Amino acid sequence: MKQSIGQIALVVRDYDEAIDFYVGKLGFILVEDTFIPEQDKRWVVIAPPGSTESRLLLARATSGEQVSRIGNQTGGRVFLFLFTDDFWRDFRDYKAKGVVFVREPKEECYGTVAVFRDLYGNLWDLLQPKTP
Repeated sequence: MKQSIGQIALVVRDYDEAIDFYVGKLGFILVEDTFIPEQDKRWVVIAPPGSTESRLLLARATSGEQVSRIGNQTGGRVFLFLFTDDFWRDFRDYKAKGVVFVREPKEECYGTVAVFRDLYGNLWDLLQPKTP
């Protein structure tokens, strides 16, 4: 048996501002952007360059409860882990594009890591794992 997590829903305020951040600043690829008229929503899927399995579904909040979760889907804990093959390249590029890092780079036993905040306040690890 083989299973994988294909997509994770990320609750956002607005599709286009989310695309601007994730595609424009983080360099993700816009995989799909399809309007679904029956539900008055868009199916917006993004993925980091080179990603082969996991993707993010940008899900626009449609209720007060969903709006209350924007930027805090995990109660303030790091939510997503963006693995990279070149930490310093991506760290410098993101900083130059205005991405806010809330924890500076640190060498850990598992790799080089720093924590950044996305446009809504969700916390992400930028991580280059150590090779075994």
